[in-house]
Amino acid sequence: MLEGNQAAVFAERQKGTLPGELGIEWQVVANGRAEGAFAVARKHMAPNGFMHAASVVALVDSACGYGCMASLPEGASGFTTIEIKTNYLGTAKEGERVACEARLVHGGRMTQVWDAEAVNETTGKTIAVFRCTQMVLWPR
Repeated sequence: MLEGNQAAVFAERQKGTLPGELGIEWQVVANGRAEGAFAVARKHMAPNGFMHAASVVALVDSACGYGCMASLPEGASGFTTIEIKTNYLGTAKEGERVACEARLVHGGRMTQVWDAEAVNETTGKTIAVFRCTQMVLWPR
């Protein structure tokens, strides 16, 4: 389990990967929670003119994954996602900002369950609610 806010550590680690390419910024990555956001740009859009659902999943899934890493039990070597579920309730336009907050619902020895909500900061409306289950990995 990592102590304190590890947002800067995870921001550095994501460079050159999908969260980094999407411009996701982290305010909090700590034991039991994570908060991040991105400014909606063309790269986040689908060809139909709406924000691509995968952009939202990248944000909320990354928040839960980073939070999981910060919340692993002592001695665990990592995690893998075993289930995700997203309900979409809205969208955002280019120039608006999408933020999320993820929180640990269950932190067991073998699994973690995380909930996250993505919100359009411009309108205040919920864009998506997300839940995932992570399997905790242990050295062999």
